[in-house]
Amino acid sequence: MNLMETPLNDLELEMAVLGAVLLEGDCIDEIYFLEPRDFSQKRNEIIFGVMRYLRDRNESIDLKTLVGHFELRGKTALLMKLGGITYLSQMAGAATTTRNVKQHAQIVRSKAHRRRAIEISKDIVEISSGGEYTIQIVPNPDAEKSKVKDFDSDEDFFAAVEDRVYDLRPQKTSKMRSFAESKKEYFEHLKSKAAKLMTGLFQQFDAWAMLWIGWLYIIAGRPSVGKTAKALQLAYGIAKYNKKAGPVLIYSQEMDEDEVKDRMVAMVAEVNYSKLINKGGEHGFTVEEWERIEKAYAEIEGLQIFIQDSAGVTIDEIRATARQFIKEYGKIAAIIVDYLQIMEIPQRKGENRTQAIGRVTRAAKTMARNMKFVMIMLSQLDRAVDDEEPKLRHLKESGSIEQDADVVEFLWWNGEMKDGLKVIQSIFAKGRNVGLNKFRYLFRWWHQKYIELEKKDGDDDGGATNPKRGAAKKGRGSKK
Repeated sequence: MNLMETPLNDLELEMAVLGAVLLEGDCIDEIYFLEPRDFSQKRNEIIFGVMRYLRDRNESIDLKTLVGHFELRGKTALLMKLGGITYLSQMAGAATTTRNVKQHAQIVRSKAHRRRAIEISKDIVEISSGGEYTIQIVPNPDAEKSKVKDFDSDEDFFAAVEDRVYDLRPQKTSKMRSFAESKKEYFEHLKSKAAKLMTGLFQQFDAWAMLWIGWLYIIAGRPSVGKTAKALQLAYGIAKYNKKAGPVLIYSQEMDEDEVKDRMVAMVAEVNYSKLINKGGEHGFTVEEWERIEKAYAEIEGLQIFIQDSAGVTIDEIRATARQFIKEYGKIAAIIVDYLQIMEIPQRKGENRTQAIGRVTRAAKTMARNMKFVMIMLSQLDRAVDDEEPKLRHLKESGSIEQDADVVEFLWWNGEMKDGLKVIQSIFAKGRNVGLNKFRYLFRWWHQKYIELEKKDGDDDGGATNPKRGAAKKGRGSKK
């Protein structure tokens, strides 16, 4: 395909944009979203690059300063190669007004996006087939080529493809806006319904915060505190009490699908979990238990909850699945990953394990915000919390987990018991827009269920006090 003979460029329009800048140098500020690479001709790209350079140095932009830029640097030969003063004079005469420069620049940029898409698609074919691909996407036959070697993993291949696709997006230039300019959007924002989801099962938490769309929510704890039970309760509550919010997707990497169902059915039907995993035991299920199991399954079946029970899931796989569900259902309510550290997370060259995990949490956060759902990821804690209250530094291979997460909840058992059951401390050590808080739960393990208890003295909303302080109050629990 000869790009010079297609509607993918407009040399007259490019000349008009550059001519407008020569006519009135200050108008370049209106089109600062335009990049030098957006011009289809190399000489126009170079000239616009010089214009931006002059503007960045607060120098005027006109014929004399453009020519002087080349002469002062001993690049008169390059100027002549670009067309010399003759070409610059033609450019200056290509525009009689700057009134439409922004609209013209937007058209130039749109055509550039399509040219780059074509070039990048060629690169992806070459990357996939082991050929050569360009380092810089510019219509330039002399552009540097890079020979593709065998990729060490599929993740490296995806990274190479993603790097090329990333080049398609324009380099963003922030736009400052006054309060007057953004007034309408702000009041529409205030009048719109808050983008939150109810858990429906944890009244104290819902009264305090609820689940915010776009959150990366980390639930961390040591083994046996009930991380998975809490996550499955959240999945059930989100799906049941936010039916218009979209499906809930659960990635289970340690348990197969039936094990996940055992836990969820035990929680909803309140049938003994041990009996479920032993298929009724020696004497089987009673008639009443069968009825409760069937009723619970029918209820869960009616909710939009989906399970994938594969080990070593990748963040790219999660992203692709999310896109498929959004295409089919229009939206997603939440994605739950059990758990972060056992995902398939290849380390790139020069990258350590902590940095690799940080790359995944950043991708998860971006995904949640862009696709508008709650990302819930379970995480491990260091053994140090066996002897002290957990802190953000105790997140295993934390890296940027604590920075990327909007909310970090620690589930911690400090030895407190009630009616022969563990009392689990829920410590919100980070809460973007909601602050810090503490809650107490009775972990009814045989139903795989957390039951809310009253707060202890000193565990006020927004506080971050020591859960060991104060005497335990009578638990309210939850009614069947």
